Amino acid sequence: MTILAPAAPSTDDALGTSAARTRSAVLERQIRENPGRFRVLTGDRPTGRLHLGHYFGTLHNRVRLQDLGVELFVIIADYQVLTDRDVADNLTEHVEELVLDHLAIGVDPERSTVFTHSAVPALNQLLLPFLSLVSVAELNRNPTVKDEIAHSRQSAVSGLMFTYPVHQAADILFCKANLVPVGQDQLPHLEITRTVARRFNDRYGAVFPEPDALLSDAPLLLGTDGTKMSKSRGNAIALAATADETARLIKGAKTDSERHISYDPAGRPEVSSLLLLAALCQGRTPEEVAADIDSAGAAALKRTVTESVNEYLAPIRSRRAEYAQDRAYLRRVLREGNERAGAVADATLAEVRTAMNSHY
Repeated sequence: MTILAPAAPSTDDALGTSAARTRSAVLERQIRENPGRFRVLTGDRPTGRLHLGHYFGTLHNRVRLQDLGVELFVIIADYQVLTDRDVADNLTEHVEELVLDHLAIGVDPERSTVFTHSAVPALNQLLLPFLSLVSVAELNRNPTVKDEIAHSRQSAVSGLMFTYPVHQAADILFCKANLVPVGQDQLPHLEITRTVARRFNDRYGAVFPEPDALLSDAPLLLGTDGTKMSKSRGNAIALAATADETARLIKGAKTDSERHISYDPAGRPEVSSLLLLAALCQGRTPEEVAADIDSAGAAALKRTVTESVNEYLAPIRSRRAEYAQDRAYLRRVLREGNERAGAVADATLAEVRTAMNSHY
């Protein structure tokens, strides 16, 4: 799942991350042995076009899991756009852009379910009983929510922001997902989901799995200004960018004054991020790319990155342009995905009502 900016990790967080990494290694083996036993829930907020940071961070992993035979649910979290903003601007356009990006990278709507929050009422109805299972103090302790509240662009913190982890629990548990690909900053959110599942099962009977985190070693790609790559900062290379736009963005990327090109993430973060990007596109190591450029300087580095990115994205952009010509197909993908997700959510909500003895 995609969530908001992380808070600084504590010692307990570090221990939790270590355990999650060990568990993830086991899960990867199990996925290869029996992918059909896993159901994954992942997704994004529709706040703009997805970029290379998203792609190498999470998107290509979704396609990998799908192609291994794991059942994939991709949520376009349109309701959650409102967690940190007053209005969901250009929502229809942003939703369609997300569908285009996923189709272009290889998400197959015949094998995976792509759907929107707002089209699955039964999913959102789970939020009410789930909220009864967690305390205000537990929500208040969530480090990512605390950090986002501190940096919120809203004049006041909304209830949706505060209850975000429980809404995310509903996203995951409505389809009984047992595997959630996350970054280490998202572990506290997933722990809330596991807590909700455990407490519901203890109180009402076994209905939900306690989903595992599948931690990825997602590469950290900086934006062209040397800060975190972000849609809102205008420093990202969108998957939908043209070759010329890509060249312009990379040409303006921040580097440093040293002519010799070396991979040193701590000492030379901007240069190293560009090397990493080229390496990911070439299927090589950043050190190998740096050795090729050697002392040719920043211009040669940027030329290498531009050529690598444009070559890598060419087939993705071609597919995207083809899908963009058929908006009716995009709407059909969403409609059919919403119907499948809705049927799953209705069945889960019926189980919940039975467990809670609330069938009338």
